[in-house]
Amino acid sequence: MKNIILPVLAMFAAAPTIAQAEESATQRFEHKGSSYSYTVTQVGDVRVISGVEERTGKPFTLRVGQHRVRGTVGSQQVSFPLRDVEPLAKPATTLASR
Repeated sequence: MKNIILPVLAMFAAAPTIAQAEESATQRFEHKGSSYSYTVTQVGDVRVISGVEERTGKPFTLRVGQHRVRGTVGSQQVSFPLRDVEPLAKPATTLASR
């Protein structure tokens, strides 16, 4: 599960001001041959990343707090420390937005 989630969080952590400025814009990235699209919203002091793996349609929702990430990927519960998130080697790119 972390193999799917960590790239999303790494992209989000690398550019939090961009993500907050475009909260309603759907963003997209590829990791290990799979494509993911997601949106980021701010709910109080928690950032919520909601998205889907495009090929399978498997949804994910992650709530990013100050120290911990909790959420679901498909029907599986996930929870891990924010310090486990590693930055991506390449910068995030928004492929399309409205």
